[in-house]
Amino acid sequence: MYCVEKMFKVGIFLLFLSGVDGLGVNWGTMATHKLPPKTVVQMLKDNGIGKVKLFDADQSTMSALAGSDLEVMVAIPNDQLSAMNDYDRAKDWVKRNVTRYNFKGGVNIKYVAVGNEPFLTSYNNSFLNTTFPALQNIQNALNEAGLGSSIKATVPLNADVYFSPDDNPVPSAGRFREDINDLMTQIVQFMSQNNAPFTVNIYPFLSLYANEHFPVNFAFFDGASNPIVDNGLSYTNVFDANFDTLVSALKAAGVGNLPILVGEVGWPTDGDKNANVNLAYRFYKGLLPRLAANVGTPLRPGFIEVYLFGLIDEDGKSIAPGNFERHWGIFRYDGQPKFAMDLTGQGQDKFLVAAQNVEYLSKKWCMFNPNAKDLSKLADNINYACTFSDCTALGYGSSCNGLDANGNASYAFNMYYQAQNQEEFSCNFQGLATLTDQNISQANCNFTIQIATSFSPKLLPMFITFLTAFTFILL
Repeated sequence: MYCVEKMFKVGIFLLFLSGVDGLGVNWGTMATHKLPPKTVVQMLKDNGIGKVKLFDADQSTMSALAGSDLEVMVAIPNDQLSAMNDYDRAKDWVKRNVTRYNFKGGVNIKYVAVGNEPFLTSYNNSFLNTTFPALQNIQNALNEAGLGSSIKATVPLNADVYFSPDDNPVPSAGRFREDINDLMTQIVQFMSQNNAPFTVNIYPFLSLYANEHFPVNFAFFDGASNPIVDNGLSYTNVFDANFDTLVSALKAAGVGNLPILVGEVGWPTDGDKNANVNLAYRFYKGLLPRLAANVGTPLRPGFIEVYLFGLIDEDGKSIAPGNFERHWGIFRYDGQPKFAMDLTGQGQDKFLVAAQNVEYLSKKWCMFNPNAKDLSKLADNINYACTFSDCTALGYGSSCNGLDANGNASYAFNMYYQAQNQEEFSCNFQGLATLTDQNISQANCNFTIQIATSFSPKLLPMFITFLTAFTFILL
């Protein structure tokens, strides 16, 4: 009886592990106050996350990953692609960022991401001529270093590189974008020759964000009332339809069996009327069980390798695509989980394990001074605060959208004060602000206390945007 019971427990344990097989996360670091890399690595391990996708190969991050056995995708940023067109420089990059970590107890690197969505239409062809040569050089450098059989070069691409024609908008009609079709065909055939996967980023949220008439239920996995039927195959969600459009595009390019991994998929929790915790919970509640069950898609049943986007909120990201860009994390800026979820896909939702031993700044907030007399410069001061900190939660449909005028000012002043590490003179704003030791958070609007870090955010250029960017908060 004991042996049977023990075998049963082992079986349950293996079932738990099978749920996380193939599931990774994107670890972005565009934040004013970063959690220590070792803290993040421990958080990944505590939550059974076995794979991580990076956006660079930063030494402090790689050092923290050494010995963890986490499977890693390192990356070459877009602004380095032209340099990688020189084979000697590509070899040097591989030597410095891959080979040096390839030892027992080192970093378990599996992929090199060459660029990040370099063919976005918004880039106006900036990386059109440098991406493929960089991919070739990096893969060939990996091969020459004797690593090509275990480490593959890939190019994470946005789903806008393929499409279905307007007169036949079904997955089976998928083709690569006409302006880059020849280039994409060369790229995917090179990947096929080297047994490398195609990496695609799929965002159902963006379908909803871009089109107010998009059927909401089609963005999720819990059923659509009007499925798309394509050659007898039924599509009830945009993820499956998008993925299979790519499958068809690859088939048309002559590499129908090329492996596909999903480099990014997720749902933001703030910065838009459809970006909130409830909808994020609904999205992951549908996605994770599907991944665990290896359902796949109608044209590609079975296992799909997926990296969730993202791990932690990043208050330093560009908001050009939308205010939601800073709120993709399944964890808050401080490594606290936002909502219950089960990464094993077994439906046993609970809050993930938070980052441990996080240190915060003092319990002090900066708020609008109710005794301020001259309010003529209030707008300028709020704009200044929001230019050098993150005020995206004040936008329409966001978590702090319901604040009154004084609340808007307090939120802006506090975000700046926290971004400046609570420096003494950063809560003045020409006499319009004052300090308090009372938490001034309201309802769903959290007035942040930043984490303590030795890094000085004042040196960050990422917040230097138009001063008028946040005048909406005064309306």
